[in-house]
Amino acid sequence: MLSRLMSSSIRSLDREYNCTVRLLDDSEYTCTIQRDAKGQYLFDLICHHLNLLEKDYFGIRYVDPDKQRHWLEFSKSIAKQMKSQPPFTMCLRVKFYPPDPVSLKEEITRYLVFLQVKRDLYHGRLLCKTSDAALLAAYILQAEIGDYDPGKHPEGYSSKFQFFPKHSEKLERRIAEIHKTELIWPGSALGFPSKSWPK
Repeated sequence: MLSRLMSSSIRSLDREYNCTVRLLDDSEYTCTIQRDAKGQYLFDLICHHLNLLEKDYFGIRYVDPDKQRHWLEFSKSIAKQMKSQPPFTMCLRVKFYPPDPVSLKEEITRYLVFLQVKRDLYHGRLLCKTSDAALLAAYILQAEIGDYDPGKHPEGYSSKFQFFPKHSEKLERRIAEIHKTELIWPGSALGFPSKSWPK
C-alpha cells in the first residue's frame, strides 16, 4: 500500500515542474505547472499576476544551453521547447514595441514598455540616432527624479545615472539640457510613466 502511494506521488511530481519568470522590474514570479502545459498557460498566469490586459506587445523569452535566445511559442508545450532540465528560468519581455505608446490604455502596460526601453538602451540593444537616444534618456531621467529643480539637482546630477553602456560627456550634457528646458511633467508624448510609478 505504502509503495503504491509513494509511486503515485513520484508520478505526480514527474508531471509537474517549477518555473521562474524574471519580470521587467527584476522581480521574479515562480509557479508550478504541469509538464504538458503550453506556453499560453504560463503567459496567462503572468499576465494575471501583473493585471496585464494589453498582452499583445509581450512575450516570454528563454536562453538555451548554447546561450541562444528564443521566444516561447504559446501554442506548444513548454517542456518540449526547453532544451534544459527543470526548473526552468525565463523572462517576460516586450516583443513588439507599440507604434504609438500614447494609445496604450493601461498604466501597467506603459510602465512595462518604459522598463523595456530603459533596459534596451542600457544594454545597447536599442539602436537609434544620438538625438533620439538623448531624448529617451531625458525621459527616463524625468521618470526617475521628476521635474528639474535647481535646489535638488546640482551641476552634473545626470551623471549619477547610467543610460547607455558608454556615452560621452557631450551626450550627458545634452540629456541634462533636455531635462532642464524641454520636459515638464505630466509626461511625454511617448507615454512614459510619472515619478510616482513604482521603482
